Amino acid sequence: MAEPHMAADVTEDRSCHQLAKMFENCLSRAKKTTLHCSSVLVPEKLTRRIAREVLWLASCEPCGLRGCVLYIHLELEKGWKQLERIAYDASVVPTFELTLVFKQDGSAWPSLRDFLFMGSCFGPSFRNVLKLSPGFRLVKKKLYSSSAGTVIEGWLRSNASCTNSL
Repeated sequence: MAEPHMAADVTEDRSCHQLAKMFENCLSRAKKTTLHCSSVLVPEKLTRRIAREVLWLASCEPCGLRGCVLYIHLELEKGWKQLERIAYDASVVPTFELTLVFKQDGSAWPSLRDFLFMGSCFGPSFRNVLKLSPGFRLVKKKLYSSSAGTVIEGWLRSNASCTNSL
C-alpha cells in the first residue's frame, strides 16, 4: 500500500529538482545578460527551498504548476531587476502568477570560503561577483479570483556562508 505514496514522493522530488535547476539556469543566463557579472554565489539549498514553496503554492491550483507564470527578479540596493518571465507550460492558460524575488547579500565582505572558491582573493573578477542572500520573497497572485495574493518570506536558518557558484 505504500507504493502509490512513494511514487508521489518520487514525482514531487523530481519536480522539485527540475524547478531548482530551472532557477539555477535562470541565474546563470542572467549573470551574462542582465546582471553583467562573472559569477553568482547562491546559498546552499536555496533554489531547492524555493522550489518546494512553489510546488506547495501550486498544489491547490486547478492546473497545478502547469498553470503558473513565474516572474523572477533580483532585489538590488537600488531597486529590482527582472531576470526572466517563465510560463511553466505555455500550452496551458495561466491560472496564477508567482513573483520570486532573490535578494542580494548585503554583507560587506564575502567569506573566506567564497574567496577560495573564486580562485583569487583580489583578482579582477572580485568586483563582478554577485552574492545572493539566503532570503527570498515569493508572492502568489490568482488570476481568476478576487482573493488577495499570498506572500511568503523565506530565510535560510543554517550557515549562510555555504554557497554554490553559478
